[in-house]
Amino acid sequence: MRAAKSTCWRGTLSAAALAVFASHAPAASAGTADFRLTVLHTNDTESQLIDAGTGLEDFGGAARAKSLARKLRREALRVTADIDSPSGPIGRNDVGVVMLSSGDNYLAGPEFNASLDHGVPYYDTIAMEDIGYDVFAIGNHEFDFGPDVLENFIAGFQKPVPFVSANLDVSNEPGLQALADQGRIAPSTVLTVAGRRVGIVGATTPSLPFISSPRAVIVNAVLPAVQSAVDDLTNQGVDIVILISHLQSISEDLDLAPMLRDVDLMIAGGGDELLANPGTPLVPGDEGQVFGTYPMWATDANGVQVPVVTTSGNYKYVGRCVAEFDVDGNLVNVGGPSGPVRVVTGDYPDAVTPDPSVQTRVIDPVVAYLDDLATTVIGTSEVDLDGVRANVRTRETNEGDLIADALRWQATELAGAFGQPVPQVALQNGGGIRNDNVEPAGNLSELQTFDMVPFANFVSIVPSVPRDQFKEILENAVSRVEFVDGRFAQISGFSFTWDPAGTGQQLDADGNVVVAGTRVTEVVLDDATVIVTGGVVQPGAALDVATINFLAASGDQYPFRGAAYTTLGVTYQQAVSGYITDGLSGVVTDDDYPLGGEGRVVELGAGARTPARGTTSATVGRFATQAPFPNPSLGPTSIDFVLPHQAPVSLRVLDVRGRVVSTPIAATLAAGRHTADWDGTDRAGRAVGAGVYFLELRAGKEARTSKVLVVR
Repeated sequence: MRAAKSTCWRGTLSAAALAVFASHAPAASAGTADFRLTVLHTNDTESQLIDAGTGLEDFGGAARAKSLARKLRREALRVTADIDSPSGPIGRNDVGVVMLSSGDNYLAGPEFNASLDHGVPYYDTIAMEDIGYDVFAIGNHEFDFGPDVLENFIAGFQKPVPFVSANLDVSNEPGLQALADQGRIAPSTVLTVAGRRVGIVGATTPSLPFISSPRAVIVNAVLPAVQSAVDDLTNQGVDIVILISHLQSISEDLDLAPMLRDVDLMIAGGGDELLANPGTPLVPGDEGQVFGTYPMWATDANGVQVPVVTTSGNYKYVGRCVAEFDVDGNLVNVGGPSGPVRVVTGDYPDAVTPDPSVQTRVIDPVVAYLDDLATTVIGTSEVDLDGVRANVRTRETNEGDLIADALRWQATELAGAFGQPVPQVALQNGGGIRNDNVEPAGNLSELQTFDMVPFANFVSIVPSVPRDQFKEILENAVSRVEFVDGRFAQISGFSFTWDPAGTGQQLDADGNVVVAGTRVTEVVLDDATVIVTGGVVQPGAALDVATINFLAASGDQYPFRGAAYTTLGVTYQQAVSGYITDGLSGVVTDDDYPLGGEGRVVELGAGARTPARGTTSATVGRFATQAPFPNPSLGPTSIDFVLPHQAPVSLRVLDVRGRVVSTPIAATLAAGRHTADWDGTDRAGRAVGAGVYFLELRAGKEARTSKVLVVR
């Protein structure tokens, strides 16, 4: 049992402040090493089985990840003599390796659809079992298809591998509880590694009920559940404890660490941050994405330094943390070759050869499945379709309009057969639109619709929603726009105006309003029926709403509050595909779906971004932007944007007092895609200090302002 150390400080720093502190914290306290444990870890693999994507075909992929993991295991165990560690010699028999996943082990989309068509075991299960994981955390995307698919995913492993989450209670889900009875789902597990007992505790984001579909799974508070699981292990004499979590960002783990005791290493998941040290080979394009050093450090409730690590997802990297412990299980050093190791093949010096078993059993059939989808053309588009994540979560886009219209069209087609009323309106949350790019004008394939709307969401009708409740639903949709939250609504059948200066609505866990929202000021149906004016709900008939079952069941905190709804047996992907093919006769026109939308969602004060409905802006407005990346940044950052027309473009960097720090761009640019870069310096070419800066990107008369945190 490790001895508790005196507490240096208690409480929680803000995530940003703690991140700055942690990146410069000292290494673990000096002591005599007795055991070296190499922890290999991945995060957010998310069914990116083939490779890292267009332009990065030599990077990522499950077949290469298996070869790299096997290579790293061999390197860690290839010890022929005592290790000369900075903290003392370690015997060659006191060396071990574990491989862990910190969650989001699969993700809805065309690749996972291949798994669903294939059946149990899923391709993701086959790949991950071959790679050789020892323990998995449970992420939020594991529940996107409901508990039954997670049950099938876990059951497909021939060798039982534990899935751990201390704060999930699966007792109300018989299938998952049966796995829990077998020890395949548990709060924690214990591995015996080179004769030492290593405890692994898991945690899942408390936002799970709002961002996924856990059905009857109970989600408990993280801190007490994790500490209880840790205490259970230490009471059993387990003196090395690792937390693998999926709390959505490493900042969540850095905030949690000061409140925990007796956790030796924290492996974060869900945030896709990349930690790396100078000189680490990275996947091309990731050089400006580094969030912090590997590892970062936090101080626990006993004043003990705890390393916190993670790595970005999609099988692009395997994290490697080489941790050394003394005889009592105290961490005394993190060193050696610790850091992310990129997954790469080809002519690179660190290349590996794809594993032939995974290539044959997984990659080849998935590629064939996607090729078939990609060659199935369902229509054409006369206009680029904006599905950029930061846009569909903050404003109307033409792709969002298309998807919302598809829901209303499909619900109208099927309402009679299910004994339901024809809906007047439709709602689609921006978080359910996942392609995160601008689909170019031209042919539209079945594969592109899977990229746009990949989840197992079914078109549903919620009848007779009272008008005041409908306003509450819209207030929820705009309550967290400033956080680029997925609840923002893309809509059909009506228009609404909202004021960002109003109060954002707040709800309790049951969807009851605890702080009334005042952002939604006007709501008008397409037939000119006024639902809300001046922020006041007008008396009249209730509304029949088309949406997806995720939202109807109060996903993203949509306050339907248990209202009865009917699913129509068609996924939203099938609805989009059918709407393009049949509803639009195969043609998405610029007149119906102009880039930037047609004014269905009007943000007060947004200028040219919100022209009157049905009009075409005479300015260069409605240009599409992504959020700055990386953010936080070590200095350099970029914004991708799309211009519908040639326009004068400027990028100004302002400090918190509104003073101009730099003007990286001032030029007239052609229509199309562009990237605006800021190198992190002022007008004199000097690196700016740490702090908050504002990037003002202006095209013609329209401007977007984004906040960036610079960390030094």
